[in-house]
Amino acid sequence: MNDVKKAVMTNWRWVMCAMLFFATTVNYMDRQVLSLTFKEFIQPEFHWSNSDYGTITGVFSIAYAIFCLFAGKFIDWMGTKKGYLIAIVVWSIGAVMHAGCGIATTWFVNGVDSVEALRAVEAGSTLAASISMVSVWLFLACRLVLGLGEAGNFPAAIKVTAEYFPKKDRAFATSIFNAGASVGALAAPASIPLLAKAMGWEWAFIIIGGLGFIWAGVWVFVYDKPEKSKHVNEAELAYINQDEEKKQDKKAKSESKEKQMSFIEAFQHKQTWSFAFGKFMTDGVWWFFLFWAPAYFQEQFGIKASHPQGVLLILTLYAIVTFISLYGGYLPKTFVEKRGMDPYAGRMRAMLIFAFFPLLALVAQPLGGVYGPWIVAIIIGIVGAAHQSWSANIFSTVGDMFPKSAVATITGIGAMAGGIGSFIINKGSGMLFDRAAGTFMYNGKEFVANADGIKEAFSIQMIPQGHESLWYADILGGHKEAIMQGAEAFSYQGQEYLLNASNLDTVLNIKTQIGTQTSELLDVIHANGGEIVRQPMEAFGFSGTPAGYMIIFCVCAVAYLIGWSVMKTLVPKYKPVEVK
Repeated sequence: MNDVKKAVMTNWRWVMCAMLFFATTVNYMDRQVLSLTFKEFIQPEFHWSNSDYGTITGVFSIAYAIFCLFAGKFIDWMGTKKGYLIAIVVWSIGAVMHAGCGIATTWFVNGVDSVEALRAVEAGSTLAASISMVSVWLFLACRLVLGLGEAGNFPAAIKVTAEYFPKKDRAFATSIFNAGASVGALAAPASIPLLAKAMGWEWAFIIIGGLGFIWAGVWVFVYDKPEKSKHVNEAELAYINQDEEKKQDKKAKSESKEKQMSFIEAFQHKQTWSFAFGKFMTDGVWWFFLFWAPAYFQEQFGIKASHPQGVLLILTLYAIVTFISLYGGYLPKTFVEKRGMDPYAGRMRAMLIFAFFPLLALVAQPLGGVYGPWIVAIIIGIVGAAHQSWSANIFSTVGDMFPKSAVATITGIGAMAGGIGSFIINKGSGMLFDRAAGTFMYNGKEFVANADGIKEAFSIQMIPQGHESLWYADILGGHKEAIMQGAEAFSYQGQEYLLNASNLDTVLNIKTQIGTQTSELLDVIHANGGEIVRQPMEAFGFSGTPAGYMIIFCVCAVAYLIGWSVMKTLVPKYKPVEVK
């Protein structure tokens, strides 16, 4: 034993951690392609509403939740190496499949013979409704395949962490690979909108989806269980297995590891319900910001995801998440080593601290109206960092409480609960935003009373305050007689005019409106002959879609404290579970 202690220890466990990090990075990039191409590229092509998008993200969440329930069992049954490999290959296939939805829509919708013709269909028409319905179903099919594979990522990753790290290091290791979610979310806005703009949104799905196949090829050669790996020496193996109580108990423990925990037995333990409730309350917050942040910045501030400022906003948001959240896994280690707490008590203390930071979401919308989008990006980044820190620790409680043979199963149950929570918040958000905006009638058709609805009804491009230059060219593009003359002027019927909103209104006989506040949107609707059918929602001093966002931000703000309180009530102290 002394020779083992004196030997130079290998560090292959950190190579495994790096593999988990890259898998999680690819996982989140694949998941975010849709959110970064929805508002600017996919919605105009397929004529989706916010509710349609909410349906797609919501169904993905619930399907992911159901698959997670069985993914953990599948990983435990198949084994870590084969199970993880199958998972990432399946989700990569699902990611690439999205690229064919445009072509497939033309096969099922009569009257549309090309992908280019989809966008040209009149908004609000019966044909547009058919395109929307068919394309939603096609995207749902692709999301189901994506969710089927992605459900295996976290159960497999947590199982690898339990295999390769002692309890005191698991939260830190989990925070490192879990940071892959933040890095994926960080890399996505820097690459996906630019790919979509340069090559078409389809290629964004194909290229990002292809990364998973590369990872799978590497995984085949680098993974083995630590006791079988040629890269792990005795010193590292002893370090990994330091939680074994007594040397003479190893054989008994080894036999215990082979026992599998049934679903019925799993649900008999309060530890399972504690973990599941914590995931149910908080996973939806992260997925809401992941799926809706690009749409939020475009709808509330008029900043497209492909525009440099849009890219910088999302990059800033996730840079904050990435760098701050790394400390989240280290904090409980400090409590354990310096204050002598058991791992569970240290994690719960750290999670309580992290649970207070999302309260900042309460002021995101009010401050955004005063200081602009950057303050919102910073606040969402801090909330996201708190979530990732919370997530790293709640995952680690499973390894603390349950034997290794049950880790993937319990993680799958928790992921299922998180998926259900995510379905509720994402589907509910889409419905709420359309309801909050109100509706109006124009030429016998009903439209949502937001910037997208106004653009569809009147062919008017809204000009957000402070970003006028971004939109003038779009407005002029709809009038063949008008020609841009540099960046400050345009010509119309042989005369030259300064390029500003007033001249666009007067010369082209249209109504543009600087700003995206609800009262200003209603002015545009009335000025162009529209009739309000359903008044915008009023809540917390906001009107229309901003009121909807404010409601969701309030839910996100308190979710963690509620989740922590119930978890602490169910499992107040460390109590490990044994498989019967």
